[in-house]
Amino acid sequence: MTKKHLHVVCAVIEKENKIYCVQRGSKGECAYKWEFPGGKVEPGETNEEALIREIKEELDCSININKHFITVEHEYNTFFVTLHVYLCSLLDKDPTLIEHHASIWQDKDKLRELDFAEADYKFIDKLSVKRTKI
Repeated sequence: MTKKHLHVVCAVIEKENKIYCVQRGSKGECAYKWEFPGGKVEPGETNEEALIREIKEELDCSININKHFITVEHEYNTFFVTLHVYLCSLLDKDPTLIEHHASIWQDKDKLRELDFAEADYKFIDKLSVKRTKI
């Protein structure tokens, strides 16, 4: 059986030296894992268009995409993911949970205290480096 290959975007949103993290719901291989908000890139969308759409749909807020941070690839048991990570800031109001189980503004240096989806561990330490300014 061939594994599905997903192209996914996520937003690392910083506010007052904390990063916004969301917890997935009960479905799928990454159930209840923490992640950075975002989602799948749909056919015909750029990564940036997908990220803006996903944040609006999932969190009912708008973001500014400041810059591409990193792209990582990871193989899960049932699928492959190419994850495009962007450093972002809020443009308007604070996020409102629509699809996720929980959320938290986590200190950069305490990100590893959360149980993240495996692909996210490939770049979390780079976010907590003191010189990283989002």
